[in-house]
Amino acid sequence: MADKTKQLLFSDFPPVSTQEWMDKITADLKGADFEKKLVWRTNEGFNVQPFYRSEDLESINYLESQPGEFPYVRGNNAKTNKWFVRQDILVKDVKAANEKALTVLTKGVDSIGFVIEDKALITEANVEALLKNIISDDVEINFNACCGNKELIEAVVAVLNKMNRTHAEVKGSINFDPIGDLTINGKACCDIEKALDRVKEVAEVAKNFPQFKTLAVNARHFNNAGASIVQELAFGLAMGNEYLSQLTERGLSINEAAAKMKFNFGIGGNYFMEIAKLRAGRLLWAKIVEAYKPTGVEVCKMHVHSETSEWNKTIFDPNVNMLRTQTEAMSASIGGTQSLTVIPFDALYKETTELSERVARNQQLLLKEESHFEKIVDPSAGSYYIENLTNSIAEQAWALFVEVEEKGGYLAAMKEGFIQGLVKETAEKRRKAVATRRENLLGTNQFPNTGEIISGNIDASKLVKSCACCETGSDVEPITLFRGAQDFEELRLATEKAAKRPKVFMLTYGNLAMRLARSQFSGNFFGCAGYEIQDNLGFKTVEEGVEAAKAANADIVVLCSSDDEYTEAAPKAFELLGDIPLVIAGAPACADELKAKGITNFINVRSNVLETLQGFNSLLNI
Repeated sequence: MADKTKQLLFSDFPPVSTQEWMDKITADLKGADFEKKLVWRTNEGFNVQPFYRSEDLESINYLESQPGEFPYVRGNNAKTNKWFVRQDILVKDVKAANEKALTVLTKGVDSIGFVIEDKALITEANVEALLKNIISDDVEINFNACCGNKELIEAVVAVLNKMNRTHAEVKGSINFDPIGDLTINGKACCDIEKALDRVKEVAEVAKNFPQFKTLAVNARHFNNAGASIVQELAFGLAMGNEYLSQLTERGLSINEAAAKMKFNFGIGGNYFMEIAKLRAGRLLWAKIVEAYKPTGVEVCKMHVHSETSEWNKTIFDPNVNMLRTQTEAMSASIGGTQSLTVIPFDALYKETTELSERVARNQQLLLKEESHFEKIVDPSAGSYYIENLTNSIAEQAWALFVEVEEKGGYLAAMKEGFIQGLVKETAEKRRKAVATRRENLLGTNQFPNTGEIISGNIDASKLVKSCACCETGSDVEPITLFRGAQDFEELRLATEKAAKRPKVFMLTYGNLAMRLARSQFSGNFFGCAGYEIQDNLGFKTVEEGVEAAKAANADIVVLCSSDDEYTEAAPKAFELLGDIPLVIAGAPACADELKAKGITNFINVRSNVLETLQGFNSLLNI
């Protein structure tokens, strides 16, 4: 009797070739163009196919490597996917910050990030107060200070020595990144050459703490400026390579320089692409460090902290942010990050609450404790799709990285304006995609909650991010940090502050299916500006609809009907409404005829929603 336990899965079924799949797809498309219909062109500049097969892996040369092996595409650890759950704490009062840290450490957090905005707080006594009773070697301690990082690391080292902590076991970092500061501010806190001297000094102060990183590469800035995934990765690698070059020129060995670096990536909502980005990042960084001929390959590992992106987060309908950060946390953990910060859903516009912080923590703990994500090393391995994404991102990012290096490196490319120009170009494309709803932000540019009023809950100071201790002026043009929702939010906040909330009246008439579909579309369209929407079941005549609109004191009337009925109904409504603006829902064939009669407002799926609503705000003096 045959041993069925060794029978190959699906061995009873004949193999299906790629050509057979293509023949089937072509037949199902019924003449439609395969490339236009099914192939996705990414923001990163490469095509994604609708399906992949084992043959698509044949040209990928890193697949034989195991987790924990060079070039580390499959992760830094051979046995586990454990990552640190980090919560950042803003330090205003050191005693209160320490008490909060000790509290959250009992709630599943094992990484604390102390954010110090006031340089005056950077003293040895204050650092000692912050770290009081935080003695576990299983806890990461991180610091993010606007300025004064040399003084900060000296204080941290002094306190750790005083606490008799075992140097080799202390884990953590300081977010010292003068090149990153230059990138977003146009100026570092001092001359960049002096700042790079200080980077070396800071590394030397902490040289006896091998697991404490003193140099950050904040590639997340590009994520939060609307750059593409390839740009974030390529420019992040270029920043890292600039540091390696500058530090080795200043006397550090490649092992000493690389060992002190931590990359901070933003994680956006493009689920599979973000997984592939982290895998491609480890691959490329290993190759870059290898080129410096280090002693051993361990130093070629990319150490990554991930933070959920700010670019796609919204002020309106903010609970949706929890859905966004959950998928982002999944991408980061599956991608193999070493630590992760989930930004609370309301952190954009006010002080976070106990609830929002708890939700942010538990989003990670759910993945760890209930879904067991930390138990499986590189679950993406062998996926035809994700392996091809990883390879495509790596190829595109490497090509852009080489282009930056050919210009003399990151700093030279920044001074030339090359990096800023590419980021600005991509950001404008994404801004337009949001404006035209080709990129959706639910609750903001699509399906808004028109009854939501939020202006009273916003702390305006939270929306402005700047470093008060940096000098004014700029040495280079900075990249601009912004969120995709900002323009729509400005519209809606202006509506909330207006003397009168505009009312949009749906004049539904004629064909039942068309008037319902178009009234729903129109309500969703104008709701994005925070206007009051009055929908209707339908009117027997245009005259009846106009009379009802005037009785309702409508500021805008949208005629919702079928294309055929617009020919007669639209001119009649336009004449009867007088000074009340009339909008036609759709793009009827008779549009030119209607425009000739003075009807100029049309909304449809091709409309630039943002520009159209800005025009109506201007018309209504908002």
